[in-house]
Amino acid sequence: MYVASDPRAALTKDGGAAQAPVAPAFSIDFDNTALSDKSDGITTWYARAQNFVVAYSRAQENSEIIRHNQPDEYALLLPDNDSKISVLWKDISTEISGNSVVFIPAGDSKITVHSGGQIICFYSNKTADILARCDALLPPHIADDNVPELTPWPAPADGYKVRAYRLDIAPVEGRFGRIFRCTNFMINVIYPRTGPRDRSQMSPHKHADFQQCSLCLAGTYLHHLRWPWETDATLWRDDAHIECGAPSVTIIPAGALHTSECIGTGVNQLVDVFCPPRADFSAQDGWVLNADDYPAP
Repeated sequence: MYVASDPRAALTKDGGAAQAPVAPAFSIDFDNTALSDKSDGITTWYARAQNFVVAYSRAQENSEIIRHNQPDEYALLLPDNDSKISVLWKDISTEISGNSVVFIPAGDSKITVHSGGQIICFYSNKTADILARCDALLPPHIADDNVPELTPWPAPADGYKVRAYRLDIAPVEGRFGRIFRCTNFMINVIYPRTGPRDRSQMSPHKHADFQQCSLCLAGTYLHHLRWPWETDATLWRDDAHIECGAPSVTIIPAGALHTSECIGTGVNQLVDVFCPPRADFSAQDGWVLNADDYPAP
């Protein structure tokens, strides 16, 4: 259910019920109360979803993130304007400034931080060493049985390479956020809101067969969730209203009715992440800003 002014009102209704009991939602704050990896100028926190892992890092100048034998493409968000990194892949170094979304191919790669800040990487669940760190640092993973096994989308039309996309893109009426996709991720960097959301303009909706990862980069949000009543009343859940600040991640399960309300008095910003990319967003003309690079199935 979307208000008429919401671009998502044009989407085909995401009807259909979840086939398995709906999983719980959860939120992780990336702060000093959570367990993290610390080494060589980088502190990294993790959040695990069904098909992927969020690795949120605070990195100092001259630190490095090195991937050996990465099994598939991974995504990187560089939200701070003054951050600068370089990405080395197949002996080619790509210089990237902040306020960017980056996709890095499989194989060996190295991220070198030239000006520090936040670096958020998104890895698929094929990345065994990252899953092992989640097992070591996080509560046991609860499977979301309504989410199918990850099937990658088609490879880039002109082959794999490091691809960086700037986020200094003006809003366009009828387009939702700033959406980029690769073979296994879709990242929507939603435009910031100033002040609390109008409570008469909410957008409760659900996704039958995929999770939503909401990364809070600024402000404070309430994620409102309602679970369906199945025939087995022992599986019913009370409504949830999860308050989270920045930086944090909330994983919204498949099948749960949900909407997010910014409540901070200053700037509020969310980034929504999906794995694999969303077909409904991809079908909207002009929504996916790098659609020419990554074909849809």
